[in-house]
Amino acid sequence: MAKHELKLPKMGESVAEATVTTWLKNVGDTIEADDVLLEIATDKVDSDVPCEVTGILRERLFEEGDVVKVGEVVAVIDIEGKEESDVEAGQPQVKESVQAIEEEIERVAAQNQILTPAINTAGRFYSPLVRNIAQAEGITNTELDTIKGTGAGERVTKSDILDFIAQKKPVATITSSSPNAEVAQTITKIEIPEVNVPKQKAVAPSPIISGEDEIIEMSRMGKLISDHMIASLSTSAHVQSFIEADVTNIWNWREKIKNDFQKRQGEKLTFTPIFMEVIAQALREYPLMNISVNGNTIVKKKDINLGMATALPDGNLIVPVIKNADQLNLVGLAQKVNDLANRARNNNLKPDDVKDGTYTVTNIGSFGTIMGTPIINQPQVGILALGAIRKVPAVIETPEGDFIGIRKRMFLSHSYDHRVVNGALGGMFVQRVKELLESWDINRVV
Repeated sequence: MAKHELKLPKMGESVAEATVTTWLKNVGDTIEADDVLLEIATDKVDSDVPCEVTGILRERLFEEGDVVKVGEVVAVIDIEGKEESDVEAGQPQVKESVQAIEEEIERVAAQNQILTPAINTAGRFYSPLVRNIAQAEGITNTELDTIKGTGAGERVTKSDILDFIAQKKPVATITSSSPNAEVAQTITKIEIPEVNVPKQKAVAPSPIISGEDEIIEMSRMGKLISDHMIASLSTSAHVQSFIEADVTNIWNWREKIKNDFQKRQGEKLTFTPIFMEVIAQALREYPLMNISVNGNTIVKKKDINLGMATALPDGNLIVPVIKNADQLNLVGLAQKVNDLANRARNNNLKPDDVKDGTYTVTNIGSFGTIMGTPIINQPQVGILALGAIRKVPAVIETPEGDFIGIRKRMFLSHSYDHRVVNGALGGMFVQRVKELLESWDINRVV
C-alpha cells in the first residue's frame, strides 16, 4: 500500500503559513478524492483543504491550533491497491545512514570547533556550512555580506556560496595541508542541515495590570495582522505624501444618478468604485507604482489588481482583491466592490479572493478620519488612504477672479516604499489621482 503526502497548498503570493482550525477526518477514516480533510485559517481568509486522492487517513502531522508552512506535509494517506515503493521500503537504512552522518558531523565539529552558526553585525544569519566554506576559501565577511541569498529570509545557502566561489575563481584552494582540511573534505561529501537561528527581538516592557483591569485574548486573525504589519514596517522604508482633492463634481454627479443607477443595475453606487476606477487609470499611467521588490530586482506587474481594505464586524480587517480592475467599467466595478464587501463581512471569501493584489486602497474616511499613514500591504509598494469627504470653504478660481465657495474636499494619504519609489514618483502618482477626481465629467452617462 503506497503513501500519499498531503501538503498545505499555496494560497497567495503573500501567504506563507496557516493555522489548523478543525480536522474533519480522523485517523483510520476512509477519504474520497476532493473530500475536505481539514479547515485552515490565515491572516486573510479561512479555507478548506481537500484531499487529492482516495484512501485511508494514516497520520495527522499537526494538531488543531498548530501553524503550518505552505508546502509542509499535513497528513499521510494510504492509497489502496498499490505497492509500497522501493524508496519507502528502504527508509530504515536511509535513517541509519543519516544518523551516521550526523554523528560524523558532531565529531568533526568537536575537533575543529568552527561549526558554530554566525550572525553578522547587521543581523544576517550564516549557517555552519556556509561559514566553514567561506573560511576555507578565504572569503571575507564583507564579501560574504554581498552574496544574495535564496534561502528562507534571503539566507545564504550552500548553493549560493558555491556559485559565488565559481564566479570568483575557477579552482578551489582547499588542500590537505589546510588546518580545516578534514572539515572541508567532510563538507564535500555530505549535506549538512542548515540551522535556523532566530533573530533576537526587542522585548517590550510588560504593562502594569491592576485587579480591576480586563484581560482580553487577541484573536487569531488579530495576531496574524499584527505580525504582518510589523513585518511590513521592518521591510519597507515607508514615506507618505498628502494631497487634497476637490470632489464636488463627483459628489453632485453621484447624488444625481445614484437612484436611477440602482434601479437599472440592481447595485448601489458608492464612492468606492468611482475611486477605484480613477486609481486604476493612474496606475496604468504610472506602472512603476504597480510593482513588487524581489531581492535586488523589481517585478513590474502586468495586471492591475486593486486590494480593497474592508473592516469586519469583529473589528479586524481583510483585503479582498479586484482582479484586472483597469479592465472593468464603472458598473462592473460597482458589482465587484459590493460583492466582495458583502462576502467579506459574512466570512464567505475564498482564498482566490484575497490573493495577487498589486496595490491597495483603504477608505479611512468611512470612520470620519480625514488623513492617515497607512502601512503597505506586502509585497506591494504602495497604499492609498481615502479621507472623509468634508464640506469646507475654499478658494474658487474663475476667469472673472477668485471667490470663496463651499466645496466637497478630501485628503488622499499615499504611503509608498522609498526603497524603490522616490518622492517624485510617489507625489506625481497621487497628484494624478487628484487631477482625475477633480476633472470628473458631471454629465457622464453610465
